[in-house]
Amino acid sequence: MEVILLERVAKLGQMGETVRVKDGFARNFLLPRGKALRATETNKKRFDEQRAQLEARNLELKSEAQKVAESLDGQSVTIIRQAGESGVLYGSVATRDIAEALGTSGFTVSRQQVVLNQPIKTLGVHAVPVNLHPEVDVTVTVNVARSPEEAERQARGEDVFVREETNLDDLGLEVGAALAEAGDVEL
Repeated sequence: MEVILLERVAKLGQMGETVRVKDGFARNFLLPRGKALRATETNKKRFDEQRAQLEARNLELKSEAQKVAESLDGQSVTIIRQAGESGVLYGSVATRDIAEALGTSGFTVSRQQVVLNQPIKTLGVHAVPVNLHPEVDVTVTVNVARSPEEAERQARGEDVFVREETNLDDLGLEVGAALAEAGDVEL
């Protein structure tokens, strides 16, 4: 199916271009979301008449997105989750969780704008892209930790998985000394 793009669509084209896409992509994504029109003669004429208005609206939305991007770029949010000893989460952190965390920080971001190829399933600091507009992208830092104290340690760059090692020789001597005092074992 041929469609006329009403806005820039990644990996497809710029506004005003007539492109050929699969029927399902057009019917289920582009047309319902108002990103494209079917490339019929009447729609082509309608687009040419409204082109100036569409470009002005696109520029307005882009400038608003750039204002938000200036304050949002580089922001860090902390998400507290339960995890095992190896740092693997019992659940996962999805786009909805990141959008909610940004919302509590004072930014209005929908979960569709957060770009995750797969959910976050490990503790640590993760860089996550946020697509505010087809032409405006920013990166936020998501700190996934078990507690606020651990999140602070991760933010400083410490490795939270390092355990203190106990010297078995010292442990053996302490146990042996305790048993010798009890009179059960000779050293």
